Amino acid sequence: MVQTGEITAVIKQAAYDAEFDLVGIAPVRDFSELDHFPKWITDGYAGEMKYMEAKDEAGRLKRASLRSAIPWARSVIVCAINYNTAQPYSTQTTDPEKGWISRYAWGQEDYHDAVMKRLRKVEDRLQQSFMTSERPALQTRRYVDTGPLVERVYAKYAGVGWIGKNTCILNQKLGSWLFLGVILTSLELEPDFPAPDRCGSCTRCIDACPTHALVAPYQLDSNKCISYLTIEKRGSIAEEMRVGMGRHVFGCDICQDVCPWNRKSPVTSASEFQPRKGLVNPALEWLAEMTAEEFRETFRASPIRRTKHAGLRRNAALAMGNSGDQRFLPVLEKLAADEDLIVAEAARWAAQQLQETSRPEG
Repeated sequence: MVQTGEITAVIKQAAYDAEFDLVGIAPVRDFSELDHFPKWITDGYAGEMKYMEAKDEAGRLKRASLRSAIPWARSVIVCAINYNTAQPYSTQTTDPEKGWISRYAWGQEDYHDAVMKRLRKVEDRLQQSFMTSERPALQTRRYVDTGPLVERVYAKYAGVGWIGKNTCILNQKLGSWLFLGVILTSLELEPDFPAPDRCGSCTRCIDACPTHALVAPYQLDSNKCISYLTIEKRGSIAEEMRVGMGRHVFGCDICQDVCPWNRKSPVTSASEFQPRKGLVNPALEWLAEMTAEEFRETFRASPIRRTKHAGLRRNAALAMGNSGDQRFLPVLEKLAADEDLIVAEAARWAAQQLQETSRPEG
């Protein structure tokens, strides 16, 4: 059996064998970055994402202290995989008939499932390497976006990358197109060195955000974020936010598209993240008129399911209104009578936008 001192090497090799691009180990501590989380919640920056406010038995926010949420955890294994593909960025697309789906959601498989499968291989190797009759039982738990922790903070202290001013993890060689997966373990493993912040004086992500969601470096107000509005937000979207959403229908990549560290981001070799047909710059009319059955079938194994059928159609209608394309008016007039009142209201607003843009000034 592998000795305790060799387990770290086994873990990292297992991660690379599972086709992760990066792996590091962080200790379980209440890092300074987590001190800001309670205030972020109190300030209302989480919007309607109530799961962010989950508390432990003592009434403390779970994501603010992993030690309180999962007392047995001693180390966090952080794995990352590149999902970038050889497709244009959202900032390079101009076709008014097409919408934008965030890069991470194009894949053949939901990234949660794809990353979790790889994590399971790493976890199994760890368990097999540690298992002896002399050792106590090893506790482990794996998460992909579902655990009581702020993954990017542990990614920083695992040396995977630094937290950029757009709040994404940035790696010097791979950029920010990274999916993160973590394995909590009761083992005291030797941690890696934290990644240094290389954003410098650059503020391109902050300056480029059309809805001003990045209220300060490293601070995101979800209520203004296009990703939040198009995915998490239920019901009607505030009118003052609609124009800034442009033609985004699921998520937003702008703050990553303009980041200098993504200029030379390599393309992933993972087959699961290759784009599905029709999801790169999808036709807005197709999305707006999609039936519930077609939505279920098209996005059966996709994170796009999270926005729900009504949410995607609402977003498509708003995107039509921001397109400036008068050819959408007949579609919008039809949608204005839709049985879903949120979709109908969005369509009426969109039609009004197009009608106003067609009127001559003066």
